[in-house]
Amino acid sequence: MQKSSVFFVSALLQLTIFSFSQERGDSVSIRHFSGSVSVTHNGISLVPTFSLGKPAGIILLSMGNERFSFDPDIRFSLKGKPWSMLFWFRYKLIHTGKFRVNIGTHPALNFRTMRVSLNGDSAEIIESRRFLAGELFPSYLISENVSIGIYYLYGRGFEKSVPKNNHFLTLNGNFSYIPVAGKLFMKLNPQFYYLRQDDHDGFYFTSSMTLAGKNFPLSISAIINKSIRSDITGSKDFVWNTSLVYSFGKKYVRQ
Repeated sequence: MQKSSVFFVSALLQLTIFSFSQERGDSVSIRHFSGSVSVTHNGISLVPTFSLGKPAGIILLSMGNERFSFDPDIRFSLKGKPWSMLFWFRYKLIHTGKFRVNIGTHPALNFRTMRVSLNGDSAEIIESRRFLAGELFPSYLISENVSIGIYYLYGRGFEKSVPKNNHFLTLNGNFSYIPVAGKLFMKLNPQFYYLRQDDHDGFYFTSSMTLAGKNFPLSISAIINKSIRSDITGSKDFVWNTSLVYSFGKKYVRQ
């Protein structure tokens, strides 16, 4: 592992744990538990150039206080086979005024189904591949519902079957509330990104759109991803999906 990569991930992990320990000393704090469950005809990864290519379920959870959160990200095919599991630890490093900086780290497992020969017979097995990653996300709030930002994710793969060094860098915009009609509104999140995996790289455009209603738990979302130039193995020229999403959340005051 490259020394700079190890330092980046380990520094984020240590800072996150230290910051959480500081928060525990607060006399009064707000705790939250929230998340979403979605079903889609085509599972798309955190890095949207990669997709499952079949119907999938995604469970996103978040629990923590005003600055620190634990955010599991569980993805699986609708046939019950695991796809990926990410266990995020995130911290709001700067969250005052219009400039904000979030950091995070996660261990992760990615799964693939393989057919192997056992004692002369063909059998299907599920292989798990391990990753460790760190993220840095500075953003600037232009208005209450509009922001721009840069997102960087470094992931280190440990198995021989996956790229060892993965760099994911995006320039993104976020429009969190666009009125449509009545209580309906849209969210848009367009972004250009650069992806590098060992000696291969590519440039892409992706955008997500969500149609939701105020105080209503169900929403419809869609993602598109277009390759601009890429030589990454497994990268597709165009990927899209639609999803039905159920969202929930609650806040608690702890003294």
